[in-house]
Amino acid sequence: MSNQRLEQLRQFLEQSPEDSFLRYALAKEHEKLGQQQEALTNYQQLLSDDPAYVGAYYHLGKLLVKLEQYDEAMTAYQQGIEQAGKARDQHAKGELMGAKMELEDLMEDLE
Repeated sequence: MSNQRLEQLRQFLEQSPEDSFLRYALAKEHEKLGQQQEALTNYQQLLSDDPAYVGAYYHLGKLLVKLEQYDEAMTAYQQGIEQAGKARDQHAKGELMGAKMELEDLMEDLE
């Protein structure tokens, strides 16, 4: 069933390549299927095309942490915090700041 959904999302995205939500949904679907590299590529493409899509930074950061790419995750969180500030999205900003603090603690423990 999920592969059908993936194919459907790809078709929608072909028809509307500028649709940030479709790109986000495709990334989430890849992530759900355990296709981390494809998810990563889609998050990065989304944020390259639409840096103001605040919701993607948190998920990108979490995926990068899972992939043990801590510096990149830290960058994603920081960029997300900046974008959330510009958008006056305090909820997203708070979530991103919390995730960033968790990552800082993790990185400290790894030293």
